[in-house]
Amino acid sequence: MRLRKFRVQGYRCIHDSGEIKVGDLAAFVGRNESGKTTILEALTLLNKDTKLSELDLCDEMNEELKSEIRLAEGEFVLSEKETSLIREKFPNLQDIRKMKIYRTNKHARVQYDFGDVKISGEASKRLNSWENFVERIKSFVEAMPNPIRIRVDTKFLNAPPPRTREVFMDMMAEFNNNIYLIASQEPRVISEWKDIYQDLETIFDNMLIGTNERSALDNFIEDKLHPRFVYFSDYKKILGNIDLEEFVRETKGIKAKGLEYVEEFDKAETVNNLFYLAELDAQKLEEVRSSPSRLIKLLHTSSRRLSEKLNPAWKGDPIHVELRWNPGNVLSVVISDVHKDGTVTNTGLLNRRAEGFKWTFSFIVNFAAETQKAELKEAILLLDEPARNLHPAQQRGISDLLKGLAGSNQILYATHSPFMIFDYTQGNLLVVELDKRRHLSKIYYDYWNADDQTLIPILYGLSRGLVESIVDKQIGFNSRPVIIVETMSDCMYLNAFDRFLKDPNLSMNPLNIVAAYNKNSVMPLAVFYKNHGYDTFILLDNTEESRKISTELQSNEFKSVQMVFFELAGQPKLFIEDLLMEDDYLYAVNQTYEVRLRKEGYVTLTKDQVASKGKKSIIDNLNEIWKENQHLGWEKFDREDICRYICEKIVLGETDFLSDKTKDQFRSLYRLIAERIRQNQNLGIQSSATGNR
Repeated sequence: MRLRKFRVQGYRCIHDSGEIKVGDLAAFVGRNESGKTTILEALTLLNKDTKLSELDLCDEMNEELKSEIRLAEGEFVLSEKETSLIREKFPNLQDIRKMKIYRTNKHARVQYDFGDVKISGEASKRLNSWENFVERIKSFVEAMPNPIRIRVDTKFLNAPPPRTREVFMDMMAEFNNNIYLIASQEPRVISEWKDIYQDLETIFDNMLIGTNERSALDNFIEDKLHPRFVYFSDYKKILGNIDLEEFVRETKGIKAKGLEYVEEFDKAETVNNLFYLAELDAQKLEEVRSSPSRLIKLLHTSSRRLSEKLNPAWKGDPIHVELRWNPGNVLSVVISDVHKDGTVTNTGLLNRRAEGFKWTFSFIVNFAAETQKAELKEAILLLDEPARNLHPAQQRGISDLLKGLAGSNQILYATHSPFMIFDYTQGNLLVVELDKRRHLSKIYYDYWNADDQTLIPILYGLSRGLVESIVDKQIGFNSRPVIIVETMSDCMYLNAFDRFLKDPNLSMNPLNIVAAYNKNSVMPLAVFYKNHGYDTFILLDNTEESRKISTELQSNEFKSVQMVFFELAGQPKLFIEDLLMEDDYLYAVNQTYEVRLRKEGYVTLTKDQVASKGKKSIIDNLNEIWKENQHLGWEKFDREDICRYICEKIVLGETDFLSDKTKDQFRSLYRLIAERIRQNQNLGIQSSATGNR
């Protein structure tokens, strides 16, 4: 079950978030005190066992909260397996593929909303429910002769429904023995009981809880399918030396007195996570400490397990973790760096390492242990700034950990770091801002409209080197036009051929060429520039994906004249490479891949070989050739490799392979861009003249 939309109302600083769409790996970005943590904590209200505190209700909404409102509401999409499970239990219902889960300020339990699915709220004897089973047993007992009935123990019928098959079968076995003991001389009673008892396993497998279809469905969802929100808030540092006697006292609930109580509790929690990953038990340590050989073997095995579990998320040289026993019942955590050549250096206690190292180590231990203990699968993980205090290289390690978990879980996390933003599509990047006047948080996913300070980490991810110029509004109004291109290759070609052609009438010098991070960032990057006063144009591939970008741009008030698609003599060209003559481009391909091509039996790739693939673009044809030869180790065709070769040759003046036809075709692109700039300027002049009348 995956969360696709949510809404929070009346919770702490959230007045009304509005309906927010989220993806499978969604980041919340915002300044300190903007409400990111509050959003994550509000979503935990959708857990079935979360308790709501009066202190969590928004102070500014006292009047609204006098009525029942949905504090947290999530719209979930069910997997095919989940839909099938419901269909199996409730064959008369239409398929349930999505549902809402919500919690209100007036109701203690979470509630479900199945939309237009018609579900009966009337009591039904046909349901194979615990309640109906209890009624069946009661009817059976009431029909017994009075001397037998008064001796039957039916207390279990008033107990809560059994949660497991084992509990149910044990309960019924005891009742079965009771029946045979007191009614063995009553053939009719025994016969009727046999009819019930022989179907017990089938009854339990299909048993529901609830007196009607609606209550049974609610209880089935809550028991079997309700999603889990797992919240990771604070990550405590692990100390280098562990006092085992103190740790055992804490784990037994013997609290230390005085001001150190909170710190001691946190220490016990993190040490417990360390022991969990090492599969080490404090009691076992106590048993073997009098035997040096057994103690050494136990600690060696635990150290190896710990190192193996931590290294997948560790960037840079691997580490080795060693647990050492010291006098005074103290266990030390010793860390060593393991280099690629096998050498081991920098061996020493954890508490002697840098603060950033200790924090990274402690975070990975805590996070890995807690996720494994929860046996997380199809859970929704909520993380509050998982990369704080980490170097960017280590942040990438944490990001890899999150991406790995995202396959079987949905992950929502708060961050300030551009290195922790992986996806710029709507729903996977959400902005949280604080309305200072009312001190209420606002959440939205058209993040390109956020204020400049909130945007900083996002902008660094989209185009990090340009952030300072973008947020300075004075630069935009006094600058040359800017043209956004989809790839760095487009930028390199435009600059290189401008230098190559040396045509002052067509020079690209009046333009600032900005390469977007990827296709997803073209539209928001263009909006950012436009919003800061730049005369902005966008150069796009002539592909379906790029046409969707064009549609998005038009919905953000860009004119069609500001969008330039690759074309030649009025005919669309998919990529900028299609402006090069095929012979010219294949020369660069053959030179770049000369060694590999000859090794695989090609002297050179010819136009006929490439054209035989039947695609619309030379790039697509080459991709097809490389794909067909993947089994020979060709991997993927890299357009940027060819771009670098061509641009390098232009810089060196070694351009004999470039034909006059290629030059003319690039001239036509520059003419098109220049014409669009003039057209847009004329439209601006006309608009100003109309406004002054």
